[in-house]
Amino acid sequence: MVTGKFMLIDGNSLIYRAFFALKSLSTGQGQPTQAVYGFVNMLFKLLEEENPDYIMVAMDIGRETFRNEEYEEYKANRPSAPEDLVSQIPIIREFLDLMNIPVVEREGYEADDIIGTVSKKAEEEGLSPLIVTGDRDALQLISAETKVLLTKKGITNMELYDEDSVKEHFGLEASDLVEVKGLMGDSSDNIPGVPGVGEKTALRLIKEHKTIDRLLENLDQIKGKRLQENLQDYASQALLSRRL
Repeated sequence: MVTGKFMLIDGNSLIYRAFFALKSLSTGQGQPTQAVYGFVNMLFKLLEEENPDYIMVAMDIGRETFRNEEYEEYKANRPSAPEDLVSQIPIIREFLDLMNIPVVEREGYEADDIIGTVSKKAEEEGLSPLIVTGDRDALQLISAETKVLLTKKGITNMELYDEDSVKEHFGLEASDLVEVKGLMGDSSDNIPGVPGVGEKTALRLIKEHKTIDRLLENLDQIKGKRLQENLQDYASQALLSRRL
């Protein structure tokens, strides 16, 4: 069994963060470079501060994933990436290749899916995964072995989440967060959730009932006629949102 810290970087998340956090930069020939500059600086800072034993970068391939097969409107509200950003991705890939840092990607899956799969397999092998991302969905992957470094502001401000900080922040176990997302949905991914249920209400309901399934079995205990009706009318949508 191997041991050590395994850093799993959400490449697309950090590239987008760098691109939008920094002012426009370019070479003398007009090639935009702010995403490259920001990503490289973030990576070097992570390597210096975290000193991982192993590292990989997960990337998306295209926009279509298995989720679109189940829900056609998944991420349908997302605009296409700016051309100035797209043109920098091959440069970042070349840089990672020169650094001998593997890029892992798979058709039909998102970087998040790859990170989730690899982190669980890494735990089984005795490693301690550290996920670096700007996507709060990754918090559901936290365990006794896995932690998440979540980007907050700019390219240097990050916050470390572990089991204790998730409980402190949300009042729930990390594994319960997918239930919360199922109820409240996610506008950035165009996941519908239940109308009228925001984060505060979703957190309260899952604290009380633990899962969406148990909540739906006990709708008669829900206070508020409108909320009760919405949960009943959009039950299948809540379950779909949790799967997504």
